[in-house]
Amino acid sequence: MKIGIISFAHMHAYSYAQAIINMEGVELAGIADDNKERGEKYAAEFGTAYYADYKQLLDQGLDGVVVTSENIRHKEHVVAAAAAGVHVMCEKPIATTMEDAREMIASCEANGVMLQTAFPVRFSTSVRRAKEIVDSGSLGDIIAMKGTNRGQNPGGWFIDPALSGGGAVIDHTVHVVDIMRWFTGAEIAEVYAEIDNLVYDTPIDDSGIISMTFDNGIFATLDCSWNRNRNYPTWGDVTLEIVGTSGTLSLDAMNQKINVFSDVNGYKHAFWGDDMDTGLVGDFIKGIREGSKQASVTGVDGMRAVEVALAAYASAKQQDTVKLGADWAVSGDRS
Repeated sequence: MKIGIISFAHMHAYSYAQAIINMEGVELAGIADDNKERGEKYAAEFGTAYYADYKQLLDQGLDGVVVTSENIRHKEHVVAAAAAGVHVMCEKPIATTMEDAREMIASCEANGVMLQTAFPVRFSTSVRRAKEIVDSGSLGDIIAMKGTNRGQNPGGWFIDPALSGGGAVIDHTVHVVDIMRWFTGAEIAEVYAEIDNLVYDTPIDDSGIISMTFDNGIFATLDCSWNRNRNYPTWGDVTLEIVGTSGTLSLDAMNQKINVFSDVNGYKHAFWGDDMDTGLVGDFIKGIREGSKQASVTGVDGMRAVEVALAAYASAKQQDTVKLGADWAVSGDRS
């Protein structure tokens, strides 16, 4: 099986590439990147071909491609892959507008290829165990949820709205919103958000608190901020507290670690747990091998999570609650 990667702009591309080369019967057939230095560097590191033009990569008879380009370019790359008949796994957020997300989904459906959204948190053992507990009914009816996904400002193109589509809110909302939707089987109906630039000197949102009401009455909140200091572990905060009529559940998706404190390095995580990215890529490969037309984590899943982030921006700008599915503005200033 031949899998390609379009762009190493996103940091997850590295772990996806590692997962691909470690899988039996799977070849990393090439890396396309418009950044020549970056593309050649990683192509050499992973022992594969470099393509300056992603269209040349798509011409190599690929079975699947992983899109890890800047957010704003996801539509271009996914639509091109679909037209080439290549299955796609697209980094989150799947798109920066609802129009782009819909076009991506429609293109993949029209060409009979899978579109999988890169939500690796679904492949955490603790998250899957929590899903089993929720599905068992032992918590009763879910009443409320409180989630966090906090980290550092990643810099680079992530803080350029022309490439990212927004800051912390679009970057960190989607993971936990996806888990909330997956656990409950319900859709978010209303969003209210407070968003600001409070921590970093870069002129983009780094702080956000989102309140959500689901279509079945569940109430939820999410802290999706880039509010960790520079010495705090960058990746290590995906939590969810669930309150039900018969019990409560606390989930820490990143707690498979040892906390290490030192005078030299401060506080660090020594992570020993699940390789969620490998689980995600393995699931994508499995879907291709089995001839699936529908991914386990679909393009629609990606679009619904993005919709909440875009509604949050609209809510903060309007200083009012936003109803999803209504004609609300999402094209305003997200810087």
